[in-house]
Amino acid sequence: MFSRVLMSSLFFALALSKPLARTMRVHERRESAPSGFTLNGPASPDTVLTLRIALVQSNPQGLEDALYAVSTPSSPQYGQYLTKEEAAQYVAPAAASVEAVHSWLAENGLNATTMTPAGDWLSVKMPVSQANELFATDFQVYTHTTGKQAIRTLEYSIPAGLSGHLDLVHPTTTFPVPSLIKPHVRAAQNFTVTPQASSCGTTITPACLLSLYGIPKTAATESSNVLAVTEYEEQYVLKSDLKSFLKKYRTDISSTTSFTTTTLDGGSNPQQSGEGSGEGDLDIQYTVGLATGVPIQLIMVGDNTNDGDLDGWLDTINYLLNENSPPQTVTTSYGGNEGDFSNSLMKNYCNAAAQLGARGVSILFSSGDGGVTGGQNQDCDTFQPVFPASCPYITSVGATNGISPETAAYFSSGGFSNYFSAPSYQSSAVSSFLTNLGSTNDGLYNPSGRGFPDVSAQGVNFQIVQNGAVGGVDGTSCASPAFASVVSLINDRLLAAGKPALGFLNPWLYSTAAGALNDVTSGNNPGCGTDGFYAGSGWDPVTGLGTPNFNKLLSAAGL
Repeated sequence: MFSRVLMSSLFFALALSKPLARTMRVHERRESAPSGFTLNGPASPDTVLTLRIALVQSNPQGLEDALYAVSTPSSPQYGQYLTKEEAAQYVAPAAASVEAVHSWLAENGLNATTMTPAGDWLSVKMPVSQANELFATDFQVYTHTTGKQAIRTLEYSIPAGLSGHLDLVHPTTTFPVPSLIKPHVRAAQNFTVTPQASSCGTTITPACLLSLYGIPKTAATESSNVLAVTEYEEQYVLKSDLKSFLKKYRTDISSTTSFTTTTLDGGSNPQQSGEGSGEGDLDIQYTVGLATGVPIQLIMVGDNTNDGDLDGWLDTINYLLNENSPPQTVTTSYGGNEGDFSNSLMKNYCNAAAQLGARGVSILFSSGDGGVTGGQNQDCDTFQPVFPASCPYITSVGATNGISPETAAYFSSGGFSNYFSAPSYQSSAVSSFLTNLGSTNDGLYNPSGRGFPDVSAQGVNFQIVQNGAVGGVDGTSCASPAFASVVSLINDRLLAAGKPALGFLNPWLYSTAAGALNDVTSGNNPGCGTDGFYAGSGWDPVTGLGTPNFNKLLSAAGL
């Protein structure tokens, strides 16, 4: 046995050591840097890079099959969620892949750290000079119009012997994401004199949403049912703002109701006057203020990220994967255009979301605020899908405004992925929309792609308290925490009845729960010199299947 193991190790060492490593194959390439980035010149050879290496996953199709089995109401396995170990085994790389990559790194004097339970992500540090040699590339310094600098390359290669073992090296061809979804904050007013809104048709408060969507005020009872809110880019949350918000808008619950905080990547949540942010205050005030009694967890991600300028997204999902008991529901109001990410990076991130879904976690992302132009309004020749909203294992939330009836918010991003194909759970709904669409927008979008958003909720003029003053906020950033609050309250009822939580929502939403949503049939999301897509009967790529009706959704969940 010893001799066989030794011979195997020698084989990999010989196959992947430096002499043979000159047989290189281009692994990822992009034609040019994304819009807004300018080349400055070669990176200093002494600069140390922290690279993430993704190994080829053993059975991603098996993971998808398992995810759908536990998430589809008609399946015999519905609600029988996987353990952390069971989910991880589908993406765990083959032993040969682990040995090949680690042997190659060792031959070059490098040691990698395993980052995930499945062992499919590694982290390794090396100077630019060594990275240039190992990957047959030239790392360069690029500067964005915002002033942010990044060391990237337009292509890199790997040894031919690692093909089929090494899936991705990051950050290489994926640049920092400038097109983050951020809410538009209207001018704040002095808190002490701002009058209560007189009409829910123009101004949104918790009372408006509770009434509009039939959300109960009765406090949740299950302490294990956690709703997590993720924050990035120093979007701090002031507890004093939450207290003032509850005193003004939820007088029926204690103004001392609060949240717990988990910090990643050196994150913090300072409470000094003036530190409150539009995004952070919005997300917490409209989860605490809607999901009455549900434990709220703030995941605050700092700037010391380890995921190559993804602002901590990858670090966050890996943190959740490593948790033995992750929160039942997670809402995130950030995203970027698909074109800003490499296909391999999107695939690996999305498979991480599939693992969490298979474990019973509902993941919701806002769909974006640029209509068909992407995460934010911008010039474009073709429609720009938004990621992670386009991931088929995530529930994407668009925005509406107005009441009686609700209509699509003009900024609500939606469309079709250029990378992910349409999943089976939405094939019928998407097909019906495309049939009605006809030739409109031909050539501007991918008709075979995954359609998004999946659902929607109000997203215009949400009243928040920021640094002691009241202001209005617009964006799908409003809609995602609102819909997530509804999900978490249904989960509370399910757990109290001895039933499993909803988990990955989409197969349920497009089947049993499709009739439990308020269909939005007017409005559109213009961009790229077009009217974009129009909302209509059934699913559409502006408002998805519609907005929540709590009692109908509760019934669709079997209660």
